Amino acid sequence: MGNQPDEAGLHEITPGVYAWVQPDGTWWVNNAGVVTGDEGTVLVDTCATEPRTRRFLGAVAAATGGAPVRMAVNTHQHGDHTYGNSLLPDETVIFGHTAMREALLVDPLIDGCPPVWEPVPDWGNVTRRTPSVVFSSELTLFTGGRRIELRHPGHTAHTPGDVVAWLPEERVLFTGDLLFHGLTPMLLMGSVEGALRSLDWLAAFEPEHVVPGHGPLADAGSLPGVLAAHERYYRFLTEVAGRGRQEGLTPLEAAQGADLGEFAQWADAERVVLNLHRAYADAAGTEVDLITAFLDAMTYNGGPMRTLV
Repeated sequence: MGNQPDEAGLHEITPGVYAWVQPDGTWWVNNAGVVTGDEGTVLVDTCATEPRTRRFLGAVAAATGGAPVRMAVNTHQHGDHTYGNSLLPDETVIFGHTAMREALLVDPLIDGCPPVWEPVPDWGNVTRRTPSVVFSSELTLFTGGRRIELRHPGHTAHTPGDVVAWLPEERVLFTGDLLFHGLTPMLLMGSVEGALRSLDWLAAFEPEHVVPGHGPLADAGSLPGVLAAHERYYRFLTEVAGRGRQEGLTPLEAAQGADLGEFAQWADAERVVLNLHRAYADAAGTEVDLITAFLDAMTYNGGPMRTLV
């Protein structure tokens, strides 16, 4: 099982475009990206902890000959993709969606993580650093002649502020957590219906290379299967939530009575409880009680969720 920062690796997808893949992609263990050009390096996300981010930045420096990191993009606000921002050079310009910046500004977990996970993550010497440039729909970056398009799906999906990084010439798509390849997606701060809608949007890029937010890389041949698995899972959530609400069950009770089927083999299966809390809240037009949702997930899991940080 990949459980140490030094088991991560930088994979060159096309010349000068890299994916940072961290096994095994579970809680707080994300993927990131690197795009090089004549005017320096652009990063897609950082990592959750100081050791993981420093190893990522060290690998980037080695691969690029120490080229300056001019820009970075955060695909959404969650700490596994953003807490390492503060370790970037002061002159690095960070980009993100307006909603993403607002959410990171009030994220309490960077200040002290509750014992929902085991071991409780130690972020190390990181501080809150939010994007200094925000946008609401799309924005294009250049490093030399290399074009990087940042796009928002137009609705809440994994979070309200999801952004993909698309390289149209190289046909490389960095999806952030709109895709969890081989792991259970997490929609607690998003929308089940919106996540489902985002799948056709992702497919429309027709990428040749795909870097998901978590899990192994994908390509044009494997992407349809990845998208189809996500669709089945989201429809499963919708069915379980609808039946549970009709029968007067809580999200935890609905999860406990559901047969995960093929999804039982996905890591972090306890996220079904969090996702059902979201589905229930959206159906009722209310907001999720995050504390109750995580306590229910711990009950379902038989204890805290495992971490590798």
